[in-house]
Amino acid sequence: MRHPNEGVLRRLVDEPAGVADTDRSHVAGCPVCRTGMAEVERDAAFAAATLHLTVDPDVDEAWLRVAMSPDKFVISSAAGRTEPVTGGRVRWWMPRRTPLVAGLAALAILAGAGTAAATDWLPIFRTERIAPVTVRQADLMALPDLSSWGDVEITERPRIHAVNSRAAAEKETGLDLPDVAGLPRGVTGDPQYQAGGRIGATFTFRAAKVRAFTGTAPPMPAGLDGSTFRLTAGPGAAALWSSHQGAPSLLVARAVAPAAYSTGVPFATARDYLLSLSGLPADVARQLRSFSADGRTLPLHVMPEELTSTPADVHGIPATVLTSTDQVLSAVLWVDDGVVTLVGGSLSPDEVLTVARGLR
Repeated sequence: MRHPNEGVLRRLVDEPAGVADTDRSHVAGCPVCRTGMAEVERDAAFAAATLHLTVDPDVDEAWLRVAMSPDKFVISSAAGRTEPVTGGRVRWWMPRRTPLVAGLAALAILAGAGTAAATDWLPIFRTERIAPVTVRQADLMALPDLSSWGDVEITERPRIHAVNSRAAAEKETGLDLPDVAGLPRGVTGDPQYQAGGRIGATFTFRAAKVRAFTGTAPPMPAGLDGSTFRLTAGPGAAALWSSHQGAPSLLVARAVAPAAYSTGVPFATARDYLLSLSGLPADVARQLRSFSADGRTLPLHVMPEELTSTPADVHGIPATVLTSTDQVLSAVLWVDDGVVTLVGGSLSPDEVLTVARGLR
């Protein structure tokens, strides 16, 4: 019999009831697997100790620090302030905290299309579907940040926080959380609920910044210097089941899908100019340009070193299944009527699809 993979061993620690009897029996009688199990248990204990908190954290502020500038940018916790990102790093990839809003600014700029001719905000992009784009980690890590080419401002913060009931989460966000028809094996108990408001950001092109950063940049198209794009996503609500180790074992979340607005420049012009600066491989740039041509498809960057993606459907709606390369985590997400739904956790792809297709 084959040895269970690392994902199964980790699940034996987090959710032992969710592991098949044959796998449990094999691990109990296999010296190789028992050695691997001991390593997994040490990793789990270290993670639990590291993540143990004695204070109530500002989760939203922490996420924003990671998502917008993991090495430089510090965000004030003062409510209602709009602060420029100066010297921060806004990467064109999605941090693991959530695939729904992280990396919103860059993704929406690359995903948008259409023409904006008005002097006021003109809607130019609305997410109706999500498409994975494979980008290698080295290419992503080599990308400059958006603040090298213009000004980034966080105008709205989601303020993600716990609420005491499903009704409270739905009332606060205006979204209906679905009923879960049946929990996967090993997932038990009642969920905790979270809610978050809308996240918003603006990006303004600055020709002087582009010249200073690149030295040999392609000429900026007429009208692009000083043009601004507004990007939004959320609000969102989630139900979370945790394992006895405290790690998420099942997450069911919904959020208003990303949208983009412009003050007066064709969005395809901004997208193509960013791609000319990015240094991304030609096949990746071609995919991004193709996906965004309809103004409705949001590309989801998938690093093959960490994730695999496969197409699926949920009630006839196209969906994307993501699985970590160590097979510890899986998620499925799809868009329906402007709302993104995500089902994920320390589960197999088949399990998250079963939960997703059973939602009511």
